[in-house]
Amino acid sequence: MLTYAAFNPRVEARMATLEESIGLIKRGCEELLLENELVDKLKTGRRLRIKAGFDPTAPDLHLGHTVLINKLRQFQELGHEVLFLIGDFTGMIGDPTGKSATRPPLTRDQVIENARTYEQQIFKILDPEKTLVMFNSSWMGEMSAADLVQLAAKHTVARMLERDDFNKRYTSGQPIAIHEFLYPLIQGYDSVAMRADVELGGTDQKFNLLVGRELQKHYGQDPQVVLTMPILEGLDGVQKMSKSLNNYIGVSEAADDMFGKVMSISDELMWRYFELLSFKSLTDIQNYKKAIADGKNPRDVKFDLAEEIVARFHDAAAAAMAKQAFIERFQKGNLPDDIPEVILEVSQDGLPVPNLLKLANLVDSTSDAIRMIKQGAVKIDGERVSDAKLNLYTGTSLIAQVGKRRVARVILR
Repeated sequence: MLTYAAFNPRVEARMATLEESIGLIKRGCEELLLENELVDKLKTGRRLRIKAGFDPTAPDLHLGHTVLINKLRQFQELGHEVLFLIGDFTGMIGDPTGKSATRPPLTRDQVIENARTYEQQIFKILDPEKTLVMFNSSWMGEMSAADLVQLAAKHTVARMLERDDFNKRYTSGQPIAIHEFLYPLIQGYDSVAMRADVELGGTDQKFNLLVGRELQKHYGQDPQVVLTMPILEGLDGVQKMSKSLNNYIGVSEAADDMFGKVMSISDELMWRYFELLSFKSLTDIQNYKKAIADGKNPRDVKFDLAEEIVARFHDAAAAAMAKQAFIERFQKGNLPDDIPEVILEVSQDGLPVPNLLKLANLVDSTSDAIRMIKQGAVKIDGERVSDAKLNLYTGTSLIAQVGKRRVARVILR
């Protein structure tokens, strides 16, 4: 297993200055509440307890999840302790965040099965020696009914209805189950039980994170600093990365698949991925931008991003082999350096390849496309297409090629 230093040789065995620490912590973050409190905590010189909670609702992580885990790694780089919370207890409630209907809870067996995979995946990024994996059933399982009632007494229904998704469901007459109100309360109480100094979460978790601050005050603790991270866009560059939208890059995917998917993102989206997924310095990224402005092919910069990500979840040798395989698959196929990009809207029924080729202006008609497919002249991501009835769906980014000269990068929305 690679250590952080193995794929980031810039890590130095020295203490960062306060200014450097704040700069690294704020990199890519959406909001920091409150920065002056974080400064005060850092000035104490003690090792801070950095909390992030994950509900084991799905067994596999994708790069969207790692935005938060990368930030945890940066805290570790600064010498702090990460409290990686697996919400096995709250997972049985079901996080209502962003949901327009009551979410069905997971069974205990589902929670346990999904939780097992987390530790195997997170230590591809986090330093195990600076990570404490915790389960909130450890304290919630010991809480009596009376204790839970006392906890519920520390928050009001009016405050709960300030949360956007609850408010929308309430005003539209959609049901809100009582147990859903318990979710942010229990997530907040986790911060009390863990004595968290800082809690990280996605922008959609802001309400829950602030509940943690308020509960810590009730229990006589210094309130945690809240740091929210943005939601990473998927391969289509529009919707958030999601397995259900099929626009994701899984951290357990094969090296070749992972490399190819990174290379499929648009040149514009590449910078977003550099900011949120890469451990390269901001100076390095700025140098990349300058090099492209001076004429460097963006593809070559994207090569570096793809190699870094593949090396993190596999190793440097696998990344090098994936790059070579990609070059052999595409470059030797006489693809041009500058591939035009086409964005197509797709219905839920998908888009047949002949229609895609026509809309991308790679053929004159769908009948022409079918004829080219029969001739073996059509490739999608370097693979020859033989089925003219093949459908492609939203969330996909691909390279479509007809013959040797007609090619386009197609993003399906």
